[in-house]
Amino acid sequence: MTQQSRPVYLKLRDQIAAAIIEGEYAEGAMLPSVRAFAAAQGANPLTVAKAYQQFQTDGLVEVQRGVGMYVVAGAADKLRATERAQFLREEWPEIRSRMDRLGISTSELLESV
Repeated sequence: MTQQSRPVYLKLRDQIAAAIIEGEYAEGAMLPSVRAFAAAQGANPLTVAKAYQQFQTDGLVEVQRGVGMYVVAGAADKLRATERAQFLREEWPEIRSRMDRLGISTSELLESV
């Protein structure tokens, strides 16, 4: 599934996951409210709520009623491991295949960095 064909809530989920992994939302930090995040992204609050619900279902955030949603300890490590496995399983084979078609070796790729 290409990034363009992915549902909006999954794109928002990926954006939040990246922010958690990168430390923008550290362990114990409160995520922006659904309304605030929706306004910042120009998204429907129900769509943001669906993305947030996925984090809660996955045990990456906890809700304090009336206060907000907080990133739990270990969330960044868990997300990093999940994202890494997904990359190696879904994205890397396509990249590797394209590299083979274009005649790009891994050493050549590393030299260009």
